[in-house]
Amino acid sequence: MTESHLTLPDRVGVVNVGLSLFADAIREQGAPVISVDWRVPAGGQPDAVAALGRLYGVHAERIEAANAEVLRRLDTGTPLLTGVATVARAVPGLGDRTLLHCGPAIGYADAPDPLRRSMRAAAVAEGWADTLEQAGTRLARGQIGLAPANEHRVVVPMATALGASAPLYVVENQAGGSTAYAPVSQGPGEVAWFGVASEASVARLVFLRDVAAPVIGRILERTGPLDVLSLAAQAVAMGDDVHVRTQAATNLLIRSWLPALTELGGQDGVAFARFLSGNHLFFLTLAMAGARSLTEWAAQVDGASIVTTMARNGTTFGIRLPGSDRWFTAEAPEVGHALYYPGQGPQTSARDIGDSAVLELAGLGAAAAAGSPAVAQLLGGDLREAAGLTGRLAAVCAGRSSRFKIPVLDNAGSPLGVDVRKVVELGLTPAVTTGILHLSAGTGQVGAGVAEAPLSCFAAALTDLDHRLSAASAPKAALE
Repeated sequence: MTESHLTLPDRVGVVNVGLSLFADAIREQGAPVISVDWRVPAGGQPDAVAALGRLYGVHAERIEAANAEVLRRLDTGTPLLTGVATVARAVPGLGDRTLLHCGPAIGYADAPDPLRRSMRAAAVAEGWADTLEQAGTRLARGQIGLAPANEHRVVVPMATALGASAPLYVVENQAGGSTAYAPVSQGPGEVAWFGVASEASVARLVFLRDVAAPVIGRILERTGPLDVLSLAAQAVAMGDDVHVRTQAATNLLIRSWLPALTELGGQDGVAFARFLSGNHLFFLTLAMAGARSLTEWAAQVDGASIVTTMARNGTTFGIRLPGSDRWFTAEAPEVGHALYYPGQGPQTSARDIGDSAVLELAGLGAAAAAGSPAVAQLLGGDLREAAGLTGRLAAVCAGRSSRFKIPVLDNAGSPLGVDVRKVVELGLTPAVTTGILHLSAGTGQVGAGVAEAPLSCFAAALTDLDHRLSAASAPKAALE
């Protein structure tokens, strides 16, 4: 009988699962280590873990099929700018003297200061009040109604409020038969969407209605429909995230419209050209309308776990899932990783606000941050940190865009389709690149940064999805 001896290796490698503290200790001793980023699903919450078990288990086949269709719609729809309308024409059932606003439903008393100021400016621009003070009184008394823009296929940026005569882009996704709307960009400076209520901000709203919108309509009569996301895709390759930075996209749009604009001539054409040349964020709202036309189509797919609405009113942050009109809300987050104007800081900053997070759902914004020097600047100037934002989205997304390619990532597609299951499982929420408004002074923008969506609204949406699918699959006898 041969006696065997146990021989130990001279060196061992380690696979560390979970806390990085152990991996760091091994690495310091010179041993090779591979660290696996594992965490307890859903933070170990029993109800959430059980729901995830069903959504990845008995309901998985239905969800995966629905998600595949949602991804197809988000990725292949072709939003075309076809014209300019007004709120009254786009939302014919809206009540008299009703303002559309960003984010989930909110009353005037609960709205943050920048949004209340924007509401007052919009009311005066509509002629519903003679002064900003009178507008505030009528809003406080409920004599001017409020409605979430998102519930009417309209998306508005930052602290925007829109009255009946406000101009809207009409963006049609002919593949899905879905139409979405967004306002013409108000531009920089003393403007209502930045939470400024003044004669100048009211005058800008009137200019957009009486001058800019008619000129844009005449341009489109000459040029025909504009492929919105084709320009956005080119802009991503040129360094835009098409959220905090839209300079490349705006320049591409100006190049496309320039021949028709020069043909128009006239005082209004000149005034619009001057406005356009000084508005580096002009493309933002157009991109939002394009993204909203895709999420409108995607939201018609029942049983999917991919988020199709993500919006903020400065007080609450809300999401919606396909097949349901129900909002799931949490407190709006503060904006972190911020780059502030001189003299400004967290103490002067309002909370995250606006419907522009729809861009992150369509593969733009933080999803395309890896290739944007402007986003990197918010994070200390390091493009690796910007790539981390894109990686954050990738971790909770169901797929990749075939439309938006990021050169610095070997032309990988941007993450697409935020899956509520992955968000809750990992405890990792989408990040949103965004501007920051002054908390209370009504002086406008004070910086830009990155907001992290609150987890609780995703957890609530997950629970609702589990209940809906479980109820639909339950035997009839069990329901009687």
